[in-house]
Amino acid sequence: MIDAIVTLGLLVMLQAVLGFDNLLYISLTSKRARAEDRKQVRTWGIAIAVFLRIALLFILVKLIDYFQEPWFGIEKEGIFTGHYNLHSLIVLLGGAFILYTSVKEIFHMMNLDEHEGEGRPTQSTGRVIFTIVIMNLVFSFDSILSAMALSDSVPIMATAIIIGGMLMIWLADHVATFLQKNRLYEVLGLFILFVVGIMLLTEGGHLAHMEIAGQPITPMNKMTFYFVIAVLVMCDVVQSRYQRKLMAQASTNRN
Repeated sequence: MIDAIVTLGLLVMLQAVLGFDNLLYISLTSKRARAEDRKQVRTWGIAIAVFLRIALLFILVKLIDYFQEPWFGIEKEGIFTGHYNLHSLIVLLGGAFILYTSVKEIFHMMNLDEHEGEGRPTQSTGRVIFTIVIMNLVFSFDSILSAMALSDSVPIMATAIIIGGMLMIWLADHVATFLQKNRLYEVLGLFILFVVGIMLLTEGGHLAHMEIAGQPITPMNKMTFYFVIAVLVMCDVVQSRYQRKLMAQASTNRN
């Protein structure tokens, strides 16, 4: 009993740590919906994703070998090689989509004539929820495979997923509110998503044993990812303080 509780606690912590990038994506993506629908979008998107994540858990437990079985390969010796399975394709497509989304949103922010609600067409609630659910499933693979390495009990893993989903629903509103009140941090969030996209692409390339110009693709490990995020946050904090200092000096000089 104690072992089961300890394992459950570890799995919940794992869900929380690996769910950080997913949570950020959900908070930023929900802004595409109408303002009055955003809370509902986050809640339903995560709730449906949790249900499908549990279904994915049962599928992976039964068909893990199928996900790892090669589907096709590309052999251009010295130029490009790769052997793709379902797991690697899902991760690669997810990384490419997140990279595309973050770059598109960054360019949108650079257009100073556009503000929230002006020039940016809102999307339907169903479409935004669908996007959140699909990307949540992409992020699920790492957390589920890591959970399977810690435990062989499906009920414990399913319970951890449900608890992690409830925490995400609660935290998503807080993260979205923070970003709404601190708009400058949205830029930081988008660049973090950009790094997440690169991390998924390198992971998918590693899973597919990809080589470009004879150089194998190596995955970005979690420690490197968190180090890059820490550097981005420090740069943002220093830049914000320096900007406030310059503005204060300019105001003093005018007076």
